[in-house]
Parts: sequence; C-alpha cells; structure tokens
Amino acid sequence: MTEPGGAAAAQQQAEPDLSALVARVEAELLGGPRRFTRQDVAERAHLDLDELRRMWRALGFASVGDDDRVFTDADIAALERVHDLREAGDIDDDLMLAMTRIIGQSFARLASWQAQLVVEIIGRNPDLLTGSGAEIEQLTGRLIPAVEDLHTYVWRRQLAAVFSRIASNAGPGSGAMTATVVGFVDMAGFTTLTRKATEGELRTVLTAFETLATDVVASRGGQIVKTIGDEILYVCDRPDEAADAALTLLDCADADDVLPQLRAGLAFGPVVSRLGDVYGQTVNIASRLTALARSNTVLVDDGLAGALEDDERFALRSLRPTAVRGYHHLHSWRLRRAGA
Repeated sequence: MTEPGGAAAAQQQAEPDLSALVARVEAELLGGPRRFTRQDVAERAHLDLDELRRMWRALGFASVGDDDRVFTDADIAALERVHDLREAGDIDDDLMLAMTRIIGQSFARLASWQAQLVVEIIGRNPDLLTGSGAEIEQLTGRLIPAVEDLHTYVWRRQLAAVFSRIASNAGPGSGAMTATVVGFVDMAGFTTLTRKATEGELRTVLTAFETLATDVVASRGGQIVKTIGDEILYVCDRPDEAADAALTLLDCADADDVLPQLRAGLAFGPVVSRLGDVYGQTVNIASRLTALARSNTVLVDDGLAGALEDDERFALRSLRPTAVRGYHHLHSWRLRRAGA
C-alpha cells in the first residue's frame, strides 16, 4: 500500500530537471559547451574585437562582456567561414555587415517559429515533460538534423531559382534597376479582428493567409519578398501573372470562412533589389494603392494598366486621381477579371 504523499513524491521525483535538460539541448544546438571568451574567438577566427562585436550585433545576438565565456567551437568555425568568405569574394565591410544582418533577421524569425512549434508539440504531448527528459532529447535529436538538412536543401533550391530568373530576364546583378510588378496584399479590417479574436484564432488566420499567399504567388512564378504583419509584399516578372495572383488571392479569401476579405495594390516599373528586399518608387506606389483599395478590390498603377490593356482576361476601369502621401495626383485603375 502506498504511503500518504508517496504518489506525489514519486511524481515530483519523476519530473525532469528542466535547467539540466535545456543545457543538454543547448549543447546539442550550439555544437558544444560555452567555453570561449570574445578574445579567444577573435584570435582563432582572425577578426579584431571591434569587428567581432559588429558581426555579433548584426546577427541579432545579445551583447556580452569581453570576459564572458559564452562562445563555442561552432561559433569560432562560423566566424572563420565569414573571414574566408570575405577574402574569397572580396566583400567590403559594409556589404558583409548588411549580408550578416539579413541572415540574422531571417533565421531569428525562422527559429522563433520553430521553437514555438516544439512548444506546441510538447503541449499536445505533456508526457514528454515527465521522466528523465530523454523523450525531449530524442525528439530534438530527430528534429534538429532533419530541419538542418531541409534548410540547406531549400536554400540551394531557392538560390538556383533566383539565378534562373536573373538569366531569363537577362538583367544585371544585385542592386540593378529592373522592371518588375510589385504587389501588396493585406487583410482588410485586421485591426478590428485583433480586438475580438483570441490569440489562437489570430494564429489560425495568419497561418491560413501566409499559406494561401505562398501557394498562389509561387504557382504564378512570383516570389514573396516579406510578410509585414497582416500584409505580404510579392514580386512577379510578368504583369499578367502578378495580376492573376492578386485576383486569385482575393477570390480564395472571399470564399474562405477563416480569412477576412483582402485588398491589393500593384505597380509596374523599375525596382532596386538588394539583399532580398526591393526598394524604389514602384514599391511606394504599390503600397499607397493598397491603402486606397477597398475590401475585395485590386488597384493598379498606370504602368501595369498599360501592360494589361490588350489582355482579354482582364478588365480595367480608370479612377479619379487621388492625393496620397508623396503623390499629389496618383492615378489608379480598378482591376477585375473580364466579365466579372
């Protein structure tokens, strides 16, 4: 017969030491224990201390003291690769820092999402937190290599796709002005939705929106440049595919019980592409048109209207010029499918 309190004591004894468990998982992720100071890393990676500080901040990591032992063998190996990359590619400091910053921002967002996914998995399987913690170690031991391999595969595949687009457009390289359709699509009334919906409901809506946008834009030969809250920015080389992507997104959202209605603004013209983002007047116009558009409506600029005027699949209606920030007389056109 179990003594009073014996079951509770046994359960408490079975609970894992979370601090020790996190330390073991961290050692797996970081490639070893934290045993080097910044000075140690600088000497081994052939970087001076100021440069190392700039790189560390650019990657988005928290500041640490020069004498704190927070670096691992993997940190040294990574920074040695940075040094080798700069030497091999003759990359100046400003470009190196900008590239490092983009990598840090991209992977910070990716890591945040993946960590949240692991927390949700544990939440659905609370037994993982009982016992010695071996179950969690087994879970991370399986997930980490698989996700790491997937990162490499997707990066290589995306890089090949970018080079293919550059070759097909016969355009110059990074930083050059090229004619592109820029599209913004956002969820109308999302601010109101955030006041009424639960956190879980908002996650469901945002996930559904990002999934739909990724599928539709990619199937039309476009690329999502970034997601900004309830809004996506995408680019397409072909005007007809960009227009079809926007109209399809609105139609799908309108027929979806989860998603609110969308609105879109598209502009066609030169853009500056740099480090995975796009800049210039064309981007600004597309953003202003999105703000002007009503729910379930696509507005386009003169450039895109001219490119689509002979395409029988689309119908365009000229609207009166409107004063918006930066443009006193912004002329827009309402885009629909022919016969709609």
